[in-house]
Amino acid sequence: MSRQRSYYNGERSEVKPFLPNRYKRVLEIGCGNGGFRKMLPDTCEYWGVEPERTAATEAEQRLDKVLVGTFDDVSEQLPDGYFDLVVCNDVIEHLSDHCLFLRTIRKKMSDEGVIVGSIPNVRYYKNLFALIVRRDWRYTDKGILDATHLRFFTQKSFQRSLRESGFSREKMRGINSAVYLKQQYCTSPARTAGNVLKYILRLIGFLSVDIITLGHSADMKYAQFGFRFRRDPDEASSQFLS
Repeated sequence: MSRQRSYYNGERSEVKPFLPNRYKRVLEIGCGNGGFRKMLPDTCEYWGVEPERTAATEAEQRLDKVLVGTFDDVSEQLPDGYFDLVVCNDVIEHLSDHCLFLRTIRKKMSDEGVIVGSIPNVRYYKNLFALIVRRDWRYTDKGILDATHLRFFTQKSFQRSLRESGFSREKMRGINSAVYLKQQYCTSPARTAGNVLKYILRLIGFLSVDIITLGHSADMKYAQFGFRFRRDPDEASSQFLS
């Protein structure tokens, strides 16, 4: 399946708040054309892994080193215990064995390294509506049901995968809220009375569901989750890695 060039333009400013305060050596998996690099200081050493050759060639102009191929292809070229920060922006859902990836990437990280990124939310309200009301599960070119996605996560299941792979949560919350996106549209020059009314009704709907479910369905308004997890010390995580 061919991809639009915008698919590899990964600036992803909404992930920036999840970055840690200190890091020197960065590895981005699926770096695209290197757009996320501008979110980090110039002083850090920045490596990237990218399977799409054209995007990787562009990334080489921005990053210190780019390895062309999938993570499985190039993992042996990555030094063990080296990276303070690993970035995975919408990457883990594309992997056939995400637990193996997490255990392997953990070995490439320094003792107090962190992994930061984003993950699609399979409980996003549009996806649930299609599944429950329309009784459909249709793959698309992008979004939650991107045809290249091999794994699907809720916030709970993703946290469990990280914990069982030797990481502890520092920060995780919903990003790209449907409510916020609609609010942006309603305040744009193209807004209309109809769009504003639709936004208000949608907002009331989300608030009602939150109240009825005592907040247990608040995650449905988010298309993705941003996260930061820290690598656990070896002695604390040996039970997961043996």
